[in-house]
Amino acid sequence: MGSARTPPGLVLLLASASPRRRQLLTELGVAIRVEASAVTEWEHPDADPEALVTHNAQKKARAMAEKYPDIPVLGADTTVALDGEVLNKPADLVEARQMLGKLSDREHTVFTAVSLIWRDRGLEDTRCITSRVRFHELDADTITRYFEIVNPLDKAGAYGIQEGRELIIHSWQGSLTNIMGLPIEVVTDMLAPLGLIAKHSAASTDES
Repeated sequence: MGSARTPPGLVLLLASASPRRRQLLTELGVAIRVEASAVTEWEHPDADPEALVTHNAQKKARAMAEKYPDIPVLGADTTVALDGEVLNKPADLVEARQMLGKLSDREHTVFTAVSLIWRDRGLEDTRCITSRVRFHELDADTITRYFEIVNPLDKAGAYGIQEGRELIIHSWQGSLTNIMGLPIEVVTDMLAPLGLIAKHSAASTDES
């Protein structure tokens, strides 16, 4: 494909309802359309986290690419892993509290896979990136205060780094946007050759 420019007016289909991913792509200058894939995600606590997010990202993107073969489709999936256990989205607040209790005063890994498919061009590109996050030691009151700021039920590991991070997060290493759910450094590499990016954004931050 080289550096061929995308036809004027072509947009990227984001196969995710995540407002965080939409925001990150918009800030990058990508013209997007959102239509979430109605697929059943693989969510098993004993799964290999890289295999899990890769499978789910590809499944989301492939489902929408079959429907819209003439435009590029982006699927993504994020999870949190600690001591060989995958922490996906909690089922309820009780499980959310349990997750933050496990992460308390520990370092864990955030995995995000991104899958870009453009059927008509024969393009399928899937990549996975990791970041490391260390939590403060959390007590019950701190978790309660955090949940007053952030809804944990729609987030892997029951937390997000965008809001209330000072309450729970001690430090992180690697891509901040990966922890948010969409590693913009990787997405930029994937989308730039298609001419979909109007501007570039530096998004990798280490904090220790």
